[in-house]
Amino acid sequence: MKKLISTKDAPAAIGPYSQGVTATGSLVFVSGQLPIDPKTGAFDGEDMTSLTRRCILNIEAILNEAGCTLNDVVKTTVYLKDMNDFAEMNAAYAEFFSGSLPARAAFEVAGLPKGARVEIEAVAVLPK
Repeated sequence: MKKLISTKDAPAAIGPYSQGVTATGSLVFVSGQLPIDPKTGAFDGEDMTSLTRRCILNIEAILNEAGCTLNDVVKTTVYLKDMNDFAEMNAAYAEFFSGSLPARAAFEVAGLPKGARVEIEAVAVLPK
């Protein structure tokens, strides 16, 4: 079973993909979220702290639409334009995740859509 998740509280997909997808009725796969403010369509700040927060707020909006919260996230992947931004990203990321932390991978990449400095994707488990 597959269900597409779409919300106006996060930026619309800018390509041929869904904001999120539930699979087999128990998982939600959230596409990589750029630090775009859904109200303005622009990046939400310039510093890595603001950019990371916006990525996670976008993820949270998609999860909420699917019936989840950030507490249901089991895995994230962080893509950084520059690994020198890791410490600042990590500090902002820690504001949203505590206790039972999700697994995570972080990579430096050659480029991201729209020239973004960070993109974050997530996988969550639907609550029963």
